[in-house]
Formats: sequence, structure tokens, C-alpha cells
Amino acid sequence: MSYKNIISEENNGITTITINRPKKLNALNRETIEELHEAFHDANEDTNTKVIILTGSGEKAFVAGADISEFADFDVNEGTALAAKGQELLFDFVENLPTPVIAAVNGFALGGGLELAMACHFRIASDNAKMGLPEVSLGVIPGYGGTQRLPQLVGKGLAMEMIMTASMIDANKALSYGLVNHVTKQEELLTFCQKISTKISTNSSIAISAAIRAINANFKDGVNGYNVEVNEFGKCFGTEDFEEGTTAFLEKRKADFPGN
Repeated sequence: MSYKNIISEENNGITTITINRPKKLNALNRETIEELHEAFHDANEDTNTKVIILTGSGEKAFVAGADISEFADFDVNEGTALAAKGQELLFDFVENLPTPVIAAVNGFALGGGLELAMACHFRIASDNAKMGLPEVSLGVIPGYGGTQRLPQLVGKGLAMEMIMTASMIDANKALSYGLVNHVTKQEELLTFCQKISTKISTNSSIAISAAIRAINANFKDGVNGYNVEVNEFGKCFGTEDFEEGTTAFLEKRKADFPGN
């Protein structure tokens, strides 16, 4: 499928989705959000894809934020609908995707850009990356999950400070906060992400999907994550991947998971 604002390419089991609006610093508009939804959906349905890497084009920005010109004149109802639709279509969708998603943060990740990175399963940043949620400086708050996911990742106090001050942090501070897992040189970022993706792809995709559901369950109100873990653990025993994994272990060979 061809896109106007993104590029999606699969190679050796890794689909790389690149937000391609460099003149707008890859800012998210409604069309880009819809295209990202389609690209993630298609990659997840592609049996060849074991891992998805999300990044931005150019060397300046992952996603510099939302396209403010699209909603500057919105009223209360329109603003509420904007956040609700965006969360459902992209941010919650990515977080709950059964295929692992790695954010390769290659520059500015601000506002909706940081919210998108946080919706991914984990984040790796280049050393020039800058991250923040500056929405209160515009008279609004993060609306794509930022007030929920940032405290989960860095803790309540740091999240309060970052959101209230609207300040940016650099990649090393993001690493110390636990907001990103690794920091690399910019020219090495995608290669580093690909190496991790390759490690992931050698494991059971069925088990990884189950782990994503179990981990996410811990952050959902009214859901007992331990019960979800028990159920997902039990379901694994009925899969061909479990049979192959345990058989390979006992036979002292590398597992070749069928993915079902």
C-alpha cells in the first residue's frame, strides 16, 4: 500500500515504519494518524513481520508534536473527540498490538510525538534526541495518553514536573529516568534497533504476544494482572510453539518456532 505521509518497508522479518513529513518535523496530523493505523494493522497481519520499528525521517525529529494548525479553533466537543479518536485509532492500538513495536527516537519527540513513542513497547533514542510534553504552554494538557503513560514509565513526581514545566529533557536524562532503554549515536540507531529486533524474532511470537497482554494488564483499572498472566501462561501450553520450544530444549538444539 502506498502512503502520503509515511513509508513502510519489511526486510528479514522487521517492518520499519517511517513518518515522512520532514518539512513539518514529522508532526502528526489526522491523515498521518490514519495512515499509521493502517500501516501498523497491515504489519501486524503480515506473517513475515516479527517486529516493528517506528522512526521519523531526517535527522532532526522523531515526531515534533501534533499539527496544531488542525485543531487551534476546536471547541470542547471537538477537542474531546480529537483525543478519543486518536487514542483509539493509534496510541492505544499500538500499545496493545501483539507484534512488538520499538520506537527509534531519532530527534525531537515532543507532545504527541513523545506520546506515540510511549505507546510503543519500548524506546531507543539517538544521542541528539529531546523529549517533552509542552502542552500546558499552549493552554492544554497531553491528550493522547501522556498523563497516563509518562507516570507509568518515570514515576508520578518526575511526570508531574515534566508536564507542569513543559520542559524538554535530553536522551541521557531520559535514560536515567527510565523513559528510554538505550541511547546510541544517531548513525547507529536503526542498526541497534535491528539487532534487538533480530534477537526478539528468534523467540516465540505467540509467547511474546501473550507477554505483551499480561504486562499491559497490570496497568488497566479493574484488571488483575496476575490472573491474566496465569491464563496466558496456561494458553501457551496448547501452542505448537511451546511444543517446539520445550522439545528443542530437551534435544539441546535451537528452536524453530512455527508461530502458532
